[in-house]
Amino acid sequence: MQIFPPNNGSGRGYQTLEAPAESFEQQPPNNWKGVFNISSYTQYFNVDTDVVINRLISSFHPTAGDFFNKIEANPDLYGLIWITTTLVFMLSCFGNFATYLMQKHTDGTTTWSFDVGYVNVAASGIYGYAIAVPMAFYFLLQYLGSNASLIRFWCMWGYSLSIFMPTAFLLLIPVEFLRWIIILITGTASSCFVALNLRSYIEGGNDLTIIVIAAFLLQMALSIFIKVWFFP
Repeated sequence: MQIFPPNNGSGRGYQTLEAPAESFEQQPPNNWKGVFNISSYTQYFNVDTDVVINRLISSFHPTAGDFFNKIEANPDLYGLIWITTTLVFMLSCFGNFATYLMQKHTDGTTTWSFDVGYVNVAASGIYGYAIAVPMAFYFLLQYLGSNASLIRFWCMWGYSLSIFMPTAFLLLIPVEFLRWIIILITGTASSCFVALNLRSYIEGGNDLTIIVIAAFLLQMALSIFIKVWFFP
């Protein structure tokens, strides 16, 4: 289609009507519609190895409280998916092996057997926690009028679970007393990471302190669940 505008002296008798450039604007998941729009999450997997490693290292410094500042420009969901999947695999395998070691220690005739139920519990527990808990805090803070970001919550909670991966190796030690010390130290570190970063994120709302405490206790509950169920 051609449009013939009045001649304005530019020497052009007509101009072609160009089609508007396509713009695939992604729905940001920080509002109610974006939460359930799958295509809005694809941009959050655009991270390289160096970024993921730096964020993993940051998650092992629980008292810094600056994780949200580090992910502000580019929060990712890659860490959430990779860490939770790895943790499910490790808990399933090492949980079975730890149970075998403890039984072998008390009964020398015990034979190895893999309990598939560990996989189901690990997948349900870890995936469910990593997805549902940040969503619950997001909707709660939205309801209370705080400017929360679901992607940043998922990112932070996902990386908070990374410390449980090396812990799974240590929990293979067939000494119950040491296992409890290890999981309590790990749980405290992970809980502090979540609580301190959440506090810095919603800083200024003194009435939201109870939410920070709840986040700490939930993370501790997860660590105790890991110990009791997979490394009894």
